[in-house]
Amino acid sequence: MPRPYAKAVHLEDSAAWARQAFVCAYSSSAEYEAETIATRRAAGAYGKPWMQPHTALTIYAIVAGAVFLLAALYQA
Repeated sequence: MPRPYAKAVHLEDSAAWARQAFVCAYSSSAEYEAETIATRRAAGAYGKPWMQPHTALTIYAIVAGAVFLLAALYQA
């Protein structure tokens, strides 16, 4: 003899599980985007920035040298 109460309990459990499947773990889209970006950065998707500190220092030194050289040439 089937037990209708057991089926009803199982049905309620299944419905509760289904509702949990549709619940979003994030409270806002900003929180979701921040998590997505952090995950992608950890995976190396964005790579290293092209302007490393030593590269920037080298570029600034070359530009400063060129400015001083041009200033010296124009005064002569």
